[in-house]
Amino acid sequence: MKIKNNCLYFKGDIPCKYHKSEGVHCEDCRHYLPIYKRILIIKLGAAGDVIRTTPILHILKKKFPNSHLTWLTDYPIFIPKNFVNKVIKWDEKTIISLQATEFDLLINLDKDEHATALAKLISANVKKGYLRDEFSHCKPADENAENKWLTGLYDDLNKENTKSYPEEVFEILGYEFSGEKYILNLPESKIDFNLPDDKKIIGLNTGCGNRWLTRMWGNENWIKLAFMLKDAGYFPILLGGKYEDDINTEIALHSPAKYFGYFSLDKFINLVNETDLVVTSVTMAMHVTIALEKKIVLLNNIFNKNEFELYGLGEILQPDKKCLGCYKNTCDVKCMETIKPELVFEKITKLLSE
Repeated sequence: MKIKNNCLYFKGDIPCKYHKSEGVHCEDCRHYLPIYKRILIIKLGAAGDVIRTTPILHILKKKFPNSHLTWLTDYPIFIPKNFVNKVIKWDEKTIISLQATEFDLLINLDKDEHATALAKLISANVKKGYLRDEFSHCKPADENAENKWLTGLYDDLNKENTKSYPEEVFEILGYEFSGEKYILNLPESKIDFNLPDDKKIIGLNTGCGNRWLTRMWGNENWIKLAFMLKDAGYFPILLGGKYEDDINTEIALHSPAKYFGYFSLDKFINLVNETDLVVTSVTMAMHVTIALEKKIVLLNNIFNKNEFELYGLGEILQPDKKCLGCYKNTCDVKCMETIKPELVFEKITKLLSE
């Protein structure tokens, strides 16, 4: 009996989908599709970074048709299953399995010690991104990753950077970025939020997690903006996770903004999909908004604004300060609060009228 274990659909331990549906065996199967390349992507987190790495799937599928793609990540929900053959999470079993697998191309886009160590251990004909050096530090796998590596080492080089994150990642792979978009499949689970059909829904993503709290805009600004939106005929809703629950409850108490509570990631994605525009700082919600191709007003202070690819969906607003790009977690200046709600409202109305 002839076994075609190089087929894209071959499982090895269980029947493939075509045997189950048609009863065919390898030797007489018309669906046989030989694997062209075996590719491993290591991009564990953060959640937003995983989403904004998905544009590389466009170029990989184009350059390597019939390839078998495996993606190792902490956030499987954000990996499009129609582009990736196998999505796996980091655990002892998967690490052992990966070390026993030979790949044609390994792409590691994480600089963390455990990710670079694994990238060094796995067998692959070509390795791109980041590996581990003799002192257990992160190092670029080749010259293509050197620029992105250096901007992570030196703040002055980071501030001078003019490339977006997708541009940088494409450069690491040795390709030119041509506007390839994020890929995010809507989860199947849905909730009826009973939102009005006759009003524009404006999502107000109020938080930023526990890291870099200098990104907070301030409750009073959100409250004022919510009133302005309601008076103009929009329907403001509050977005956030468990860290923002107290903040959003407080804002909802003193404003007309509707707060539904916080949800699992799949339900959060579906809620963002109900919006027409989202106001947010640099968070996972920002990347979800871009992936769903919603309009966006992005409030930024501590990052280099050039790294954000908005695909023409919105605008970036920043404080008028010389210390932008500070990466501070706390600061007495509270520069984000100097961005006036009136300006944010003006940008919202402009974007929704285009």
